[in-house]
Amino acid sequence: MNDWLEEIHWNADGLVPAIAQDHKTGRILMMAWMNRESLTLTVAENRAIYWSRSRGRLWRKGEESGHVQRLHELRLDCDADVVVLMVEQLGGIACHTGRESCFYRVFENGDWKTVDAVIKDPDAIYHAGHTHE
Repeated sequence: MNDWLEEIHWNADGLVPAIAQDHKTGRILMMAWMNRESLTLTVAENRAIYWSRSRGRLWRKGEESGHVQRLHELRLDCDADVVVLMVEQLGGIACHTGRESCFYRVFENGDWKTVDAVIKDPDAIYHAGHTHE
């Protein structure tokens, strides 16, 4: 039943990089990791569920922030070692910094420049003492 999972080239830790991309604008929102269980649940629940390496457990995007990623399409790259989740980012915030995207810095003149503003203060999103999902 899960033969489609066998086509994915998992890394030595049993993970695959997962890129979340806005299904309408095409903007890359974030990158996280998935294991077989998180990818299977993502498809079953129609929402992004990642594997948190720092916590060593499943991470349902939005479980603390409320900023859920609803899955519209799942893609696999030509080498079968990266997946792209075409998602609808509920709440408009994908990054734990309170920005739309985790990719908010641009390299210019030998330095990283922040180009995207904070939409919502992270302290207002997360519980005290929690830094990110």
